[in-house]
Amino acid sequence: MAIRHDQGIVLRSYPFGEADRVVVLLSPNNGKIRTVAKGVRKTKSRFGGRLEPFTHVDLILYEGRNLDTITQVAVLEPFPRLREDLDAVVAAGTMVEAADAVAQEDEGEVRLFLLLQRGLKALESGQRGADLITAFLLKLADVVGVAPSLMECASCGRVEDLHRFSFGGGGSVCDRCRVEGAVRLRDGITEYMAALAGSELTRLPETDTSLSTEAMGIARRFVEYHLDRKLTSLAVME
Repeated sequence: MAIRHDQGIVLRSYPFGEADRVVVLLSPNNGKIRTVAKGVRKTKSRFGGRLEPFTHVDLILYEGRNLDTITQVAVLEPFPRLREDLDAVVAAGTMVEAADAVAQEDEGEVRLFLLLQRGLKALESGQRGADLITAFLLKLADVVGVAPSLMECASCGRVEDLHRFSFGGGGSVCDRCRVEGAVRLRDGITEYMAALAGSELTRLPETDTSLSTEAMGIARRFVEYHLDRKLTSLAVME
């Protein structure tokens, strides 16, 4: 048993007992951590709204056998503007849901933490739309080591005739390597996705409305395939 210091972004929380909540956070140093906020469901709780989802907080924790207890919490980044926009809230929900799905406990998750932080900052700055989600999901896939091949065939490496996309096969496939279940791609879609994957979340390329929705759908299905789960927040967005 010991007191330790940590920080993290709140992913979600759920009731625990009569007045407590379990708060799940993404820490850059310790990955996904599960903590208990004592008495937080009481109206006079000193923690109040400091442990709402999407909030970046600084914590003092009392280590327990199963769950650590939050003894102090200070808000580092509240992201107030994104909370005033329903589309931004849904987008943030998708980001934290995806991060929650891939984060490991008791392992450093610096790249994942920084990606989630950048995504929330982009929403806070006013960035909206399908392209932000697409870029975030493609970057998430890269962080966990399953980034799709976009500009060359995932099977043979060819850069010509990339007309189909295989979710299980690792991305774009050429006509010679097409496999069952690969979906037909619209011209220009892989180049569009590659541009999004390589851009800063706060400085995305100009949106192509003819490709934006399809690109998000492909990125979503690819990530869901490799996570083996649906992103429910993104379903609401769509």
